[in-house]
Amino acid sequence: MDECGLNMLKAIDIFDKWAKEGRDVGMEKAHEISVSEMIDFALEERANIGERFNFLDLGCGYGWVVRNVARNKLCNKAVGIDGAKQMIGNAESKGGGAKYILADINSFHPSEKYDVIHSMEVLYYLDDPAELLKRISDSWLNDGGRLIIGIDHYYENKDSHSWQDKLGTKMLMLKESEWVQIFKIAGLNEVESWRSNKDENWAGTLVITGRK
Repeated sequence: MDECGLNMLKAIDIFDKWAKEGRDVGMEKAHEISVSEMIDFALEERANIGERFNFLDLGCGYGWVVRNVARNKLCNKAVGIDGAKQMIGNAESKGGGAKYILADINSFHPSEKYDVIHSMEVLYYLDDPAELLKRISDSWLNDGGRLIIGIDHYYENKDSHSWQDKLGTKMLMLKESEWVQIFKIAGLNEVESWRSNKDENWAGTLVITGRK
């Protein structure tokens, strides 16, 4: 039980169930606009640099982002990691020239470094996102590499406040300023944030990014 006395499921178990039910495709449709904006932002930078790059997607689901990035002419390697076994199985069945790794993101240590690391709707499920961001900054990113994340569950998005109870899993609730500070404490530079896909009825996806 958690500190509130409620039985809480692991996020990995929830997403594994969703993958078995075919709901992973719906996740792509729900996040496509925000993710496309994030990826375009990061890859435009790589195009300006003009060098081949390695890409990592943390919490890749069924791999749609990884497959899209793998098609970029400057992409040397595109890798996706997820802790849900069925998600990785679904990703591998799609092919697309990408590599997928089944692992717990909390304890994962990559064997190589990356130039772009992306994550959508993952970090607030982790035990200690600040510790992970420090590891990413210290040893996962190449010099000049970029981390870019998107989250919909944050304090300023009032619609997301009920999600923990609805899903039945622990979800960290932080303010935009707190996420930005975590990036800076991790040692990332040029940290910035903005809201993607925002309208009068939706606070938008909170995007935070920084460079090593």
